[in-house]
Amino acid sequence: MAYRVLGRAGPPQPRRARRLLFAFTLSLSCTYLCYSLLCCCDDLGQSRLLGAPRCLRGPGAAGGQKLLQESRPCDPSGPTPGEPGAPSAPAAGAPSPRLSGSNHSGSPKLGTKRLPQALIVGVKKGGTRAVLEFIRVHPDVRALGTEPHFFDRNYGRGLDWYSQITLEKTPAILSLKRPSRIFNMSRDTKLIVVVRNPVTRAISDYTQTLSKKPDIPTFEGLSFRNRTLGLVDVSWNAIRIGMYALHLESWLRYFPLAQIHFVSGERLITDPAGEMGRVQDFLGIKRLITDKHFYFNKTKGFPCLKKTESSLLPRCLGKSKGRTHVQIDPEVIDQLREFYRPYNIKFYETVGQDFRWE
Repeated sequence: MAYRVLGRAGPPQPRRARRLLFAFTLSLSCTYLCYSLLCCCDDLGQSRLLGAPRCLRGPGAAGGQKLLQESRPCDPSGPTPGEPGAPSAPAAGAPSPRLSGSNHSGSPKLGTKRLPQALIVGVKKGGTRAVLEFIRVHPDVRALGTEPHFFDRNYGRGLDWYSQITLEKTPAILSLKRPSRIFNMSRDTKLIVVVRNPVTRAISDYTQTLSKKPDIPTFEGLSFRNRTLGLVDVSWNAIRIGMYALHLESWLRYFPLAQIHFVSGERLITDPAGEMGRVQDFLGIKRLITDKHFYFNKTKGFPCLKKTESSLLPRCLGKSKGRTHVQIDPEVIDQLREFYRPYNIKFYETVGQDFRWE
């Protein structure tokens, strides 16, 4: 009988198993590598499209410091919460990726948009326009020529609408009690207040209104609820604006007195270089506006800027400035002086300055 011997299947070859394991490992590695590269490229593309925020270094030494700083470190704390409905505000000095305003030479400056570092907040008919025009002569200052009225009339438009400027003036802000809005924009903002004898200021205010609305009541009629009893009508804005001590109280709840500079409207006429020198000191810029920049215009009754290299003519304020005041009964003026006296004294004591309006 013949027998066929059937052989058993042996174990798999070790070399083949190693090859299969190597191929599997290589496949997983390639898959992971491709996935990582795709994600990385996508992130880079997003960064280029959206633009990564940058925190630039601030200016150098104070001697060469521009009032409009090119940049400041980012403030991670963000803005201080303000009144209900207030637009979101960037941290003080934080850059915004917008087109900046023109520099002093008129050439556009690209890169960042700046909120103002200083504001002329009042008072109406006190000399705010003169301060603004005089300070604009300084090469380290960029200031808006018109009044944007952002903090009173246009606040709802938001900070993105607000012009790129270093300094602006809206003289009605002080009496409208809007310190929280400025504080929310930047708690470091410097405030300039041009004050004037409140009686003279009220007459000037009335004179301006009368030129536009000749049918309004007389100054005496608007100033008093009962002139015989000496009851002054404080609801009339021309009277109320001159109650400086009353308005200042609300501002001092937000800003320290050291952050507010008071300009004398009277001394601005008699000594413009001296007053503007103190303004420049307050803003932390070099005293470049001096006596050589001014001459007294006898027709207008106040100083004007002399002609410069860029201007062939001297620069005076517009026709609406320096208009002749309406004649007021001297007894009315005396009554208003008595009314303002306690407010003036309290104002002197608060700011540490005697403006000698009595």
